[in-house]
Amino acid sequence: MVKITVEAMQRDLLHYLHQVEAGETLVIVRSHEEIAEIRPIPPRQQLRPYGLCAGEFVVPDDFDAPLPDDIINAFEGQ
Repeated sequence: MVKITVEAMQRDLLHYLHQVEAGETLVIVRSHEEIAEIRPIPPRQQLRPYGLCAGEFVVPDDFDAPLPDDIINAFEGQ
């Protein structure tokens, strides 16, 4: 984190923007008081394509059928 004054930012804006692009966070200071923070935007995460595993798994017909009593009891700690 780099602290810079408003005046320094105005004098060499491009230099400080390059620092932000490189991953640096800037704190803008006026009269020894922090007034703003400029930080890089995190990279966007790529979404997984739809249907990536198509055909690799088939949902069984009894997928939503009630569980057997012994499994329910095990989950409930009985």
